[in-house]
Amino acid sequence: MAHSAIHDAGAPAAPPTAHVPWYRVLYIQVLIAIALGILVGWASPEWGKSFKWMGDAFIALIKMMIAPIIFCTIVHGIASIGDLKKVGRVGLKALIYFEVVSSVALLIGILVGEIIQPGAGFGADVTKLDAKAVEGYASKAAADSTVAHLLGIIPKSFFDAFASGDLLQVLLISILTGVVLTGMGKKGEGITHGIDAAGQVFFRIIGLIVKLAPIGAFGAMAFTVGQYGIGKVIDLAWLVGTFYTTSLLFIFVVLGGIAAFAGFSIFRFLVYIKDELLIVLGTSSSETVLPHMMTKMKRLGASDSVVGLVIPTGYSFNLDGTNIYMTLTTLFLAQAVGADLTITQYATIFLVAMLTSKGASGVTGAGFITLAATLAAIPGNPVPVAAMTLVLGVDKFMSECRALTNLIGNGVATVVVSRWEGELDREKLAQVMAHPVSIGTEISDESPTAPGDTDTTPPKAVAAQ
Repeated sequence: MAHSAIHDAGAPAAPPTAHVPWYRVLYIQVLIAIALGILVGWASPEWGKSFKWMGDAFIALIKMMIAPIIFCTIVHGIASIGDLKKVGRVGLKALIYFEVVSSVALLIGILVGEIIQPGAGFGADVTKLDAKAVEGYASKAAADSTVAHLLGIIPKSFFDAFASGDLLQVLLISILTGVVLTGMGKKGEGITHGIDAAGQVFFRIIGLIVKLAPIGAFGAMAFTVGQYGIGKVIDLAWLVGTFYTTSLLFIFVVLGGIAAFAGFSIFRFLVYIKDELLIVLGTSSSETVLPHMMTKMKRLGASDSVVGLVIPTGYSFNLDGTNIYMTLTTLFLAQAVGADLTITQYATIFLVAMLTSKGASGVTGAGFITLAATLAAIPGNPVPVAAMTLVLGVDKFMSECRALTNLIGNGVATVVVSRWEGELDREKLAQVMAHPVSIGTEISDESPTAPGDTDTTPPKAVAAQ
């Protein structure tokens, strides 16, 4: 089957020579927007809160395209492979990687929580906590039992998955469709080609929407500072600082070590995806950059089939930042209310957090719901769900770090699985990493499928050594 535009954007042979004015560079625009948002929210909280609709509108515009893009990408990826054994092999390798790294993230949260003890001496009075403030999160968590969680993966209808935007549901129907098309032979090729063409249309739409990222980042940041105030962060600075420090430790030590094994520098990788990181920082949602991350991972040398399966799946199963947040915050709350946890309760926190984190796909507030579910499942209820009110005011600031860590983790996972599968173009990886600033800027300033942005030669797969 002909090589598709959305499945190989191609890496330029050298840094672009055309000079782009600084004010047209996306990451600079987003940085300025974030700074202005903080300033407006701090100077005039009520005025800052009035800009909430800007952030909401940008996220809504991105989210309306996520389901169809994931569907088109996964279906085309599976159908193009034409080998269901390979699909299963890639999927199994990805899941093994996800579970191992996610477990490390959960354990790091527990270890840091025990060593630093950010909640020690907080002295919260459980009887005076306002349970009504977290009633909504608690009710959603209570409804999300293991059986309900599994049944929730099945949509009410084929098209309901697109209407609801549930990533797990979209993954299910995408995999089923791709598998069926693979078995249809030549009859399925025409349908696959049509789905691929539709995917190119959706990617171009995303290319237009992402130009509004500075507006969305400004609105979201102005609202956050105006609504919660910087004072809230100061009140719980020890917890917030511990969480950010732990996440940085995980990124540079754990993910950095994994990246080094895969043949690239985590520092250069972060520079390469700087635009996406800043957009996530402004919107607190990693979903806003999902399409661009897929394009950039292909430009980095990861194979089409791996990118098409790992990135969308990782948004539901590889949430390192969320895992760190859940165990660390759970221990903070336990220490804050004076609860002494047993080994059994620690084990329960680990296992329940591993389950409840699945499906928390980077949407703002999803981590708070999974935290409520984790607290409610601890035997003996040593930490009441009402204790979440202690961190309600700073959760929005922590959600930004969750989303950033999740995004970086999924990017690293894509390269690692591609190398594991023997389909990583290591020459292209080295080339892009040698010029992460120039190449990264050029990619972000264009639509993912801009004319002339394709390489009709299939990427050279370089076997892992």
